[in-house]
Amino acid sequence: MIQDEAPVPAQILQWRCIESKIESKRLHYGRFVASPFGKGQANTVGVAMRRTLLGGIEGTSITYAKFRNVVHEYSTLVGVRESVHDITINLKEIVLRSDSYETQAASISITGPGNITAGDITLPPPVQIIDASQHTATATKATSLDIESKIEKNRGYRTCNLRESRNGEFFVDAVFAPI
Repeated sequence: MIQDEAPVPAQILQWRCIESKIESKRLHYGRFVASPFGKGQANTVGVAMRRTLLGGIEGTSITYAKFRNVVHEYSTLVGVRESVHDITINLKEIVLRSDSYETQAASISITGPGNITAGDITLPPPVQIIDASQHTATATKATSLDIESKIEKNRGYRTCNLRESRNGEFFVDAVFAPI
């Protein structure tokens, strides 16, 4: 036994919220403190909590998008300011909530001009959009934008294989973690 370490009496772990604020519909912030920890324990617990929060909590994300009259991911649409690639990135960032574990179908069918937001997406009943004002695309002319998409509920992060994408069908990197 090491002489300079004294036995530590068992203490009850306590935690509390120090700061909590809602900056927008999509951005919530909280700061918590937990104590007491022995020497070296805080780092171990912190890493485990971080991994659990990022990989263990379920979330909902758009995983697939199909564009009408598009051949390639870097194509542009006449009358739409963003490229197809930019629109798929915007779709990836839409924050969703779902109670269903089944793959759901959603669609956007808009005739411009105007700003296209997440609120313009037609969703099935078990899926909800957290921030309907989130930007998706901008139609600069009287043009129609038709996008079919699939929504899934899962954990963590899933990358897509771009080689599987073809003829206007694109798989989207899915960020399921709500943290």
